[in-house]
Amino acid sequence: MDDSTRRLLQRLIRRIPAPMLKPTLEKWGRLTVAQRQSMDYTQRKWPLTEKLLSICEENEWTTKHITELEMICVIDNPNQGMWRAFQLMDPEDDAHSLELTQFKEQFKSHLSELVRHVSVKIKKHTDEAVWIRIAWGDGFSRPNHLKPTYVVHHLQTSFVFVTSLTSKQKPLLSQALVLSTRHHAIKDANLSGRNLTAIRDLLMRQYEQVFPTKYSSPLEEKNQTPSNPHIEREQAGPFANRLQMACEAFGGGTLPQLQSAVYKLETKFRDQTNRNMTEREEPFRCVVKFESTNLLESLRHSASSGIASTPVTPLLSSIPLKGRNYFVITDNGPGPASQMHPSQK
Repeated sequence: MDDSTRRLLQRLIRRIPAPMLKPTLEKWGRLTVAQRQSMDYTQRKWPLTEKLLSICEENEWTTKHITELEMICVIDNPNQGMWRAFQLMDPEDDAHSLELTQFKEQFKSHLSELVRHVSVKIKKHTDEAVWIRIAWGDGFSRPNHLKPTYVVHHLQTSFVFVTSLTSKQKPLLSQALVLSTRHHAIKDANLSGRNLTAIRDLLMRQYEQVFPTKYSSPLEEKNQTPSNPHIEREQAGPFANRLQMACEAFGGGTLPQLQSAVYKLETKFRDQTNRNMTEREEPFRCVVKFESTNLLESLRHSASSGIASTPVTPLLSSIPLKGRNYFVITDNGPGPASQMHPSQK
């Protein structure tokens, strides 16, 4: 076992939570019964790592075997990095019939043509998602397995989710994906987050959506707390309407746990009391960022409780409607500030 493989295994064991170490190694399936029984999981990580290193050296395992273990860890714990969503565009007529074997062969072939030294491992998960691990090299150096890129793609869909991708690697990956999925282009979906499941559910509409025509009367609040009956009667109508509009804007039931939304403002400054700023040729620029452990749930509650006004502004309702959490707000031609609208950039 060379030094780079040793470092890869050491770093990997450090990342695995102690309670998950035993089931993860069992899922890996590389250890014999005797080797599994020789592991003392009550020990600290350092002696456990040394024990595992000695077993790997005894079995003459290579980087290939260690990356198998890494893929299991990343698939089981995907929320440890920042994921960015992309959308494939203009599918060919036979794109919907693409099979896993064809995709694997074509993706590896196309990427190898673009990068001289690259290591690609592809694994299909139980939820039908195709997971791709890419260790990048270049014309002079071997693949760096300590800084891999991970790609998740559901075949027959147009969405791709990527983490740990540099600007230099992005055009190479984009070209390989476009060719191997039989599309003509790929674009940034302007959606990112640490919760892979959340951004996937948001893009694929895998959550309870509420449409204005679906309900003949306003939605009822779930788990209402008892209060004064006179106050209840007085507030019932306005509250029910706010709740209905909030659910129409953000969805009903459990919402995807999106953690942030960014609005980049590029507009003319409008304030007659500040002529220096108002008469500037350059647009006024600033960035507003909303953060929460569950942003959509927070926004829905703010609207239904009356903290935020209803109907919900398109600037906020566009998050689930367009499946994005990054917006550039520009002037929609000359006129008042009310003509501003979120536009993609």
